[in-house]
Amino acid sequence: MSRRCELTGKGVMVGNNVSHANNKTRRRFLPNLNDVTLASETLGRAFKFRISAAALRSVDHRGGLDAFLAKSKDDELSTRALKVKKDIAKALTAA
Repeated sequence: MSRRCELTGKGVMVGNNVSHANNKTRRRFLPNLNDVTLASETLGRAFKFRISAAALRSVDHRGGLDAFLAKSKDDELSTRALKVKKDIAKALTAA
């Protein structure tokens, strides 16, 4: 399982641990990923995603999963999230 947010594409970053003596050793900065279930109002069902805490706040700020996916770029989304986005768009055009 990759350490990448399914909605924002945020992933692992690399950097240095710096000691008091200014010795530098390589380290990884991992994103704060959480398993959450987000509900789609348009489709009337819930979807499980592994997203960062910042993405969860963004989803709440934009007004839910449907609004977040409508404004998000396709290249940042995972394949599962992209499929959900297309299903929501199809349901909106049919209604």
